Amino acid sequence: MGETYSYYPGCTSHSTAVEYIEASLAVIDALGIGLNELPDWCCCGAASAHNLSTSLALGLSAFNLAEAHKVGVDLVIPCAGCYGNLAQADYVMRHDEKERQRFEKELDFKYDGQVKMLSLVDLLAREELRPAIRERVKKPLTGLKVVCYYGCAIVRPAAITGVDDSENPQRIDKMMADLGAEVIDWSCKVDCCGADLGLTDAEKTTKLVNKIVDYAVAAGADCLVTSCALCEANIDIRQQRLPILFFTEMMAEAFQIGNRQRWWKKHFNNPANLF
Repeated sequence: MGETYSYYPGCTSHSTAVEYIEASLAVIDALGIGLNELPDWCCCGAASAHNLSTSLALGLSAFNLAEAHKVGVDLVIPCAGCYGNLAQADYVMRHDEKERQRFEKELDFKYDGQVKMLSLVDLLAREELRPAIRERVKKPLTGLKVVCYYGCAIVRPAAITGVDDSENPQRIDKMMADLGAEVIDWSCKVDCCGADLGLTDAEKTTKLVNKIVDYAVAAGADCLVTSCALCEANIDIRQQRLPILFFTEMMAEAFQIGNRQRWWKKHFNNPANLF
């Protein structure tokens, strides 16, 4: 494709989401898209910073925005949680002049609004990229029944994410169909899995997960496909009925990217039997 973007890896890329990041980078490379990691970046504040201080939470993400603006190209953010936080900070900078001026002064940069925050789905689900994805499919995922699960952070709130189909998104669905999989429509694709409640209310979180898995199994799915590392981990560890895969792992399988099986072993529900 010849495109080049800045890249914000986030903290989980080196820990709980290694398989997601490795699969994603391999797929992006196969599509000829260039990624350059930000020269300097920090934690976005995850789910905890905003509970301590709104200013701190915005400041951490604003720092990363400042670094991206110094580079001057659109920023790709694989982690759904990181994307939600950086997109929120970007929204504040666009709509709150007082906050924008404060962060510009504190971080010594000029916000011009030209650098876009892109989730990995934003990058790979573009309509113009679909022909290139279909061309790279070496092993169509024919016969594999999937449900696509978007979770919260890359679709809501729509005013921040810019998604115009936040109640019934279709972008991952279309990508899976282009890989040859049978995509099943279902009613839980944007339900919250309760991931952030996992440490404080495990019982409620398990109920939310069970509902999602119940609906997926009832729909006849062989696996659930997601783009959120926190959702993947939360659903994967709380049930044993359904493999949970990242959408880029599915792309890597269809592209027949070498040594892809090493990622499957990192799942609690090993998806090896699917392929």
